[in-house]
Amino acid sequence: MQVELVSPERRLASYDDAKAVRIPGADGDMTAMADHAPTITSLRPGVLTIETASGEESYAVTGGFAEIGAGVSVLAERALPVSEVSQETFDGWVAEATEAQTNAPDDAIESAAKLVADMVALGGEIGLNAK
Repeated sequence: MQVELVSPERRLASYDDAKAVRIPGADGDMTAMADHAPTITSLRPGVLTIETASGEESYAVTGGFAEIGAGVSVLAERALPVSEVSQETFDGWVAEATEAQTNAPDDAIESAAKLVADMVALGGEIGLNAK
């Protein structure tokens, strides 16, 4: 199956031979495989993993959308290969999420707090700790 992963900065991945894509969906993790039912889902901060015949590639994503059809197209707000996410980069992501929570209107505080919690959990998944 074909998989595309792009962020506003660049195209991060393009595969024609993916077996599966593990997606950190906002409503729960999901795995898309060939012949998956057409779906659009929003992403939460997490690790998106693309499985191919030659192995797996994992990417840290901070949000965005995934469209599943004949293939999978992922438009991430921010995404980097997990191996490229430094502690400094991760700290910046957490600081931005924390600032958004601090400045959130009353009716958005709960979702802003979830964003911070998801961001911290992303760090734990890739071996980094929030300060």
